[in-house]
Amino acid sequence: MTDLEAARAFFRMAPFMVDLGVEPVAVASGRMTTRLAVQPRHRQHTGFVHAGVSSAMADHTMGAAAQTLAPEGHWALTADLRTSLLRAAQGERLVCEAVVLKSGRTLAFTEAEVFVERDDGTRVLVMKASATMALATHVRAVAAAEG
Repeated sequence: MTDLEAARAFFRMAPFMVDLGVEPVAVASGRMTTRLAVQPRHRQHTGFVHAGVSSAMADHTMGAAAQTLAPEGHWALTADLRTSLLRAAQGERLVCEAVVLKSGRTLAFTEAEVFVERDDGTRVLVMKASATMALATHVRAVAAAEG
């Protein structure tokens, strides 16, 4: 999955990512970049983007980056997820850039940065994340199997 259309199809298989509005905008071997247009439903009571939105975006983007290197018949599943919120996210878009640091036979180690982008062109780092992805077999892709 190192072409953009395949990455978009992969994200469409995850109903939660579709509901959030997370979309891949760039992909390469061991790398994935996604974007989310911030909507009122993404905000929490103070008006900032909910941390759960940023965390879910980072998690799935890191998993997709790991998936680009996964052996045939394997799926990247989150085994460990860590996030650090650096500042409140307030802006028009979130952009997540994820990279695989090391991919082995059964585990992939990933990192991500989430930025808020504003219409005035400013881009601010709002979250750092890391995840260990288990590369599992015998996992049924529900959306693909039902579609």
